[in-house]
Amino acid sequence: MSLPPSWLSTARLSLRRFAPTDIDLLCALYADPAVARFLGGVKTRSECEAMLRERILDYYAAHPGLGLWVTQRRDSGAAVGLHLLNHIRGEMHIQIGYVLATPHWGRGYATEMTRALLQYGFRERGLAQITAITDPANSASQHVLLKCGLHRRGERVLAHPSYGGKPLAWFELDAADWARAAPPLRAEVRSELA
Repeated sequence: MSLPPSWLSTARLSLRRFAPTDIDLLCALYADPAVARFLGGVKTRSECEAMLRERILDYYAAHPGLGLWVTQRRDSGAAVGLHLLNHIRGEMHIQIGYVLATPHWGRGYATEMTRALLQYGFRERGLAQITAITDPANSASQHVLLKCGLHRRGERVLAHPSYGGKPLAWFELDAADWARAAPPLRAEVRSELA
């Protein structure tokens, strides 16, 4: 089975849709305690299979142009993690986020692709606002969001049980604020729906 083509590319990275064969990638990300620390903890293979089916593959059909995508290096095609632009569970808010494998931390990958996804969300999808949530202790993730122009707006407790009922750091960026302050970015967008 061939993998879906990349649809969004930056200087070093590209995004492609998840395929059923990406289960091992998802399991590897969520099996690493350092990665899963701020994501609700380590997930079993069956939990990852349910996530791949329900939260990723089924979501593509239900919400065209939004989702979770494999983030890969353009030079080698090697997967480094995932990026997302999707609904916060149980909410109407569209969130941006990322999960990178530990060998790829500290290389600017989260920032590079987050900026490209913000551009995609505001320019291509016409979103009025993009939000983000993080564990309040996840200072590295918060640093990326702030560097990408999102603004910390306190904390929120989200109703969906997957968020554990604990306060999460809440970030927002409006389209008008993004348009005024967005740094120049060269990103290639093809149809995500291909």
